Amino acid sequence: MRVVMVSEHASPLAALGGPDAGGQNVHVAELSSALARAGHEVVVHTRRTDPDQPDQVPLRPGVTVQHDVAGPPAPLPKDELFEHMEEFGENLARSWREDPPDVVHAHFWMSGLAALHATRELPDIPVVQTFHALGVVKRRHQGNQDTSPGPRIELERQIATGVDRVVATCSHEHFELVRQGVPRRRISVVPSGVDTKALRPDVPPEPRGARHRLVVLGRLVPRKGTDDVIRALVGLPDTELVIAGGPAQDLLHTDPDARRLLELAGELDVADRVRLVGGIARDAVAPLLTSADAVVCVPWYEPFGIVPLEAMACGVPVVASAVGGLTDTVLDGMTGLHVPARDPDRLTAALAELLADTELCTALGAAGRARAVARYCWPRVAADTAKVYQRLRGGRRSGSDRVSSAGGAR
Repeated sequence: MRVVMVSEHASPLAALGGPDAGGQNVHVAELSSALARAGHEVVVHTRRTDPDQPDQVPLRPGVTVQHDVAGPPAPLPKDELFEHMEEFGENLARSWREDPPDVVHAHFWMSGLAALHATRELPDIPVVQTFHALGVVKRRHQGNQDTSPGPRIELERQIATGVDRVVATCSHEHFELVRQGVPRRRISVVPSGVDTKALRPDVPPEPRGARHRLVVLGRLVPRKGTDDVIRALVGLPDTELVIAGGPAQDLLHTDPDARRLLELAGELDVADRVRLVGGIARDAVAPLLTSADAVVCVPWYEPFGIVPLEAMACGVPVVASAVGGLTDTVLDGMTGLHVPARDPDRLTAALAELLADTELCTALGAAGRARAVARYCWPRVAADTAKVYQRLRGGRRSGSDRVSSAGGAR
C-alpha cells in the first residue's frame, strides 16, 4: 500500500528529549520503517520548522519525510500550532489530489484536524487516527496547568467520530474513547513497539561504578515524575540516579526543568548521587539502559510510554507507576513492579526490594525481554496496523459523513 503518515509536530527526524519531542517521534519513525520493510511505501508529512529544510528527506528505504508549510517556518510549541492546521490541511489536499495514497494515518489530534480537512473533497481516501494522548486525560491530571487549546477535548471527540478508524495504543485509551461516545466497533487497539534488535540485553553497558544504578529516560517536565525518583533516592543509600533527557548536556543550565531537578537534589542532600546527562542519541540508549539495575518510569499519567518497553527489551526490570498504558506493558511482579503515581515512599520501598534481590532483578528482566519480543516488536505492530488499513479498502465512509461528524474540526 501507499501509506501517508501525518505528524504535525513530531517529526521522525527530530532530536529526542525536548519538550515536544519524545515517544510519538519514535513511534512514527519506527512504524513507518517497519511498514516499509514489509513492502509498503510510506510518506510522513510534518510541519516545516526551518526555511532551509528540503521539501523531502529520505528517512530509510521506502520512507520519505515531507516538510509542509503550516505557519511560520520556525520551531513553535505544539500548543501554538492549532491555528495553522487548516493551512496544513490545504497543503496536504493539494499533494493528495495529484497523488492519492491508499490510506492516511494521522498522529495526534491536530494532525487529525489537518487530515480531515484535507480529505473533505477526497472521500475515497480513508483516514486512520492515533491520538497518542487524549485531552480529557491531560485536563484531568494537569487542571489549570493544561496549556492545550480550549476546544481540544470536543474536537478530539469529533475527530474520533469523523475518521474511518481510531487506533488506540492501550486498553486505557480504548476505555477513555468509549467514555467519550466512540463506538467500540470503530476502535482497534494496536500498541506502540520497540526495536528489539537494537535494544538487547547483550549490548555492552556504559561504564559505571560500584553503586546500584537507577536510570530515568525522557522529558524533564514535572508530570514525568522524576522529582519523585529523586525524593526516593533519600532512602536508597549507595544508589545513583542517571537522568537522560532534555537539551544537550552543555545546555542543561539554561533549562528550567533541569535546574528544578538539580535544586531538589541539593535540597535533599543527594546531589552527589544524581547525574543529568541531557538528551542522548538513539544509539546511546541501549548502553545506558543495560548499565542500570532498574529503570524507573513513574509519571503522573502516561498515554502509552515507550521507555519501559525499551528497558524490557534490554532485559532490565522496570518500576513504573500504575497508570495509562503502563498497566498494559509492565506486568506487576512479572516484568517489573507497579507503584502508585506521586508516592515517593512507595517508590522507595519497591526500589529497595528490587535492589536487594539480584535473582528477582534477573527474573523480571528476562520476562520483560520475552514479552517485548513476543508482543511489542515492530514487525508485529506494523503487521497489526496494516491489517487495520486493509480492512478500510472496502469500507470507507462517505465524504458527507466525514464532514458532518467532524464539521467543527475544520
